Amino acid sequence: MYTILMPSIFKPTKAEIQAAAGKTVPDVIAPGLYSGAVGHHFARPGNRFWPALHEAGFTEWVLSPSEEGELLKCGWGITNLVERATASADELAPQELVAGGLLLEAKIRRYRPKAIAFLGIGAYRGAFHRPEAAFGRQPERLGNASIWVLPNPSGLNAHYTLKALAQALQALRQSTEGE
Repeated sequence: MYTILMPSIFKPTKAEIQAAAGKTVPDVIAPGLYSGAVGHHFARPGNRFWPALHEAGFTEWVLSPSEEGELLKCGWGITNLVERATASADELAPQELVAGGLLLEAKIRRYRPKAIAFLGIGAYRGAFHRPEAAFGRQPERLGNASIWVLPNPSGLNAHYTLKALAQALQALRQSTEGE
């Protein structure tokens, strides 16, 4: 059975999207400009995060970005390594990534998740000084959390299909079921 969700009523103008540079999106426990403008994670039309999450078995239906709070009911959350909205990850300075990694470690100590997934390999490599990191489960841990590095679901990362993204997310989900 499929559920069709109506799009969010709020659709930002181009000016609102451009004005979102530097804004933050609160955690649901590396927003882009569109997400900064609407205040929800993975909000840009065409971002494959929500469909991939559903296909991987995390949710019963394809959530809209405004329903991101539903993830908490499923035992999952979203946070940002760097809270500042940018058009692309290339706009983040190395020191921002490292500082974000330190803040993330504090969140992990507080919330004690089983696993944490980085959506985008560059951010993980930069924040934790792991230039050789590859996609998948990492050998190290943050606190007691296993670490996963998964492809970024942005439409800019088009060489990863929705199916490939869903498979990567499914491996993460299945690994936590046994922990």
